[in-house]
Amino acid sequence: MIDPATFRSVLGRFASGVTVVTARDAAGTDHGMTASAFCSVSLDPPLVLVCIERTAAMHAVLAQVSEFAVNILASGQEALSRHFAEPADDRFEGIGYTRGTTGAALLEGTLAAIECTIVARYPAGDHTIIVGEVIAATASLERPLLYYRGGYAQLER
Repeated sequence: MIDPATFRSVLGRFASGVTVVTARDAAGTDHGMTASAFCSVSLDPPLVLVCIERTAAMHAVLAQVSEFAVNILASGQEALSRHFAEPADDRFEGIGYTRGTTGAALLEGTLAAIECTIVARYPAGDHTIIVGEVIAATASLERPLLYYRGGYAQLER
């Protein structure tokens, strides 16, 4: 079996986009966290997935709600990614956002936003895979924020 340090080092060589997953609970409280484990699953029906560590506060939220949003961050949003990666009492204080059709927060200035209805949850090691059917999406012409080998990068084209 591969040791965790080697596994992490090898996976770090896969550049990924950076997202902030958001949801609004039954009490109307907004929740959000930075996530890089996100990908498309299917075109028909339109499905995406996010992987959430079971110890993350967002895990309990996504176990209860039926909808969420994925905010794909633009190259200038590294500070926003760091903000949502750190524990905070009110992660949305001072953050610009609008409400999507799901009620989840759609962060301002992102590269794209995808709103989903949860269709499946699968346990997978120390994470849960959350599969969402896309019900709304928007995109801009910004460049993406990337995560590579433990740090942030921008795409130069």
